Amino acid sequence: MSAASSTHEHHAPPTRPPGHRIARAIATAVVAVAIVTAAFFGAARVLRSKPADTTSMAGMPGMGDSPPLPAGATSSAVFISPARQQLIGVRTGVVERHRAGGTTRTVGVLAYDETRVTHVHVKVAGWVEQLYVNYTGKPVRRGQPLFSVYSPDLVTAQNDYLIALRARRDLGETTLAEAKMASDALVRAARDRLRRWDVTDAEIAALEAAGKASKTVTLFSPFDGVVLERTTFAGQYVTPDMSTFKIGDLSALWVIGQAFEYEATGIRAGEALDVEFPYGQGAQRISAKIDFVYPDVDAQTRRIRFRATLANKDQRLKPETYVTLVLHGETFEHLVVPKEAVIDTGARKYVLVALPDGYFDPRDVEVGPPLGDVYPVLSGLVEGDRVVTSAQFLVDSETNLMAAMQNMAVTMPGMNMGEMTARPAPAGSGSAMAPMPSMSSMPGMPAMPGMPMPAPTASAPPHAHGAPTTPKPQPPTMPPMPGMDMRPAPAPAPSSPPPAAPPPPPTAPMPSMHHHPGM
Repeated sequence: MSAASSTHEHHAPPTRPPGHRIARAIATAVVAVAIVTAAFFGAARVLRSKPADTTSMAGMPGMGDSPPLPAGATSSAVFISPARQQLIGVRTGVVERHRAGGTTRTVGVLAYDETRVTHVHVKVAGWVEQLYVNYTGKPVRRGQPLFSVYSPDLVTAQNDYLIALRARRDLGETTLAEAKMASDALVRAARDRLRRWDVTDAEIAALEAAGKASKTVTLFSPFDGVVLERTTFAGQYVTPDMSTFKIGDLSALWVIGQAFEYEATGIRAGEALDVEFPYGQGAQRISAKIDFVYPDVDAQTRRIRFRATLANKDQRLKPETYVTLVLHGETFEHLVVPKEAVIDTGARKYVLVALPDGYFDPRDVEVGPPLGDVYPVLSGLVEGDRVVTSAQFLVDSETNLMAAMQNMAVTMPGMNMGEMTARPAPAGSGSAMAPMPSMSSMPGMPAMPGMPMPAPTASAPPHAHGAPTTPKPQPPTMPPMPGMDMRPAPAPAPSSPPPAAPPPPPTAPMPSMHHHPGM
């Protein structure tokens, strides 16, 4: 039993103090941090020493062997190689001077001449006895009967007129002048009443000849034209407030045109215009003059309206026909730029100016209202400038990419997108990487083999009265570790002698830091 017990006690694992395991874990972590740091700085040195390969990025903004910026170019200029220009289809135009303006093409529609349209109303209530014009669109002549109406009031008025005539005839032989004058006034009053109710003189003469009141009275067309609306039917009761017929004279028509608000300054009464018909109605082109410009702007289309009058004796022109109007105004000499070259973002207008050596520079411009296919240039361009007229949105995306890369170069120090080489961070940029703290600045971490570090010093601010200062007490150092040259931490004096611990088993020494590459 004693031998077995002694053997068991001899092979039992030694008991190690807890501080020893903590120190070993800290040492392992420190070695790992040192290895990672060395690998990072070693890779950085390799990258800085290796030249960048920009041959595959030639033609991109800021990449490859781009020529120097030409004179007058801004920082937003971008270089595009000739091969890339041909690939995206870049075309340019020249800013030049020529006479422009005066000619404006817009749309119009033929309409009825409002001064030649009338509504037919009865002057007395009654019933429609007979309808002579019974469909819309029928041509009518002046004096042509439209319909006949029976009205009790008209019959009473006719009888009053006949009574007045008989009274004047009976008093014709009287010697009393006052009675004769009264009979004449009564006849005139009865005749005027019939006339105010649209009874014609011919109907009044027929009434005098017949000596008997007619049951119906006929209404006639006031002029030559076409029936535009018909709201009357046989047997219908009509009143003075009802429109029975709408008749229009088509011997002349209006053409009403529309134009944008910015074109209003060139549209005035008396200006010449040509009317073109898309489907061949009438002549190929009719010339006219603007009669009137409406004083308001259409609330829905935001356009101004103007009109001209066209003769239509043969009635070949039809109302509601769409036409094209060509206005001829004054022409002026302008510095113009092609309309497709101007990029309008709403807040600004700019063009892409083609510079020598393949550079393109965005430039803000001010332009006036469009004159056909061009814009008059107010500022921003000079005569002879070349601007991009095709694929300008692709070129504009290149300039935006260049601006984004320049911003990246500013916010990421050491990234020069033009040369692809590292550079130090600009002073005061606030974005440089902060240096790693020295190992010697960590309390309880003195110099390690292969990593020379200055010894820590402790100082305290001088006393206000010049008294000598006392060093600041340092925390206890860490216990010795295998492979580490570290000062032993002072052991506290035991109150009683500890029990003797068996000797630890031999362990393999940790490799020195000098054997790690880059350390």
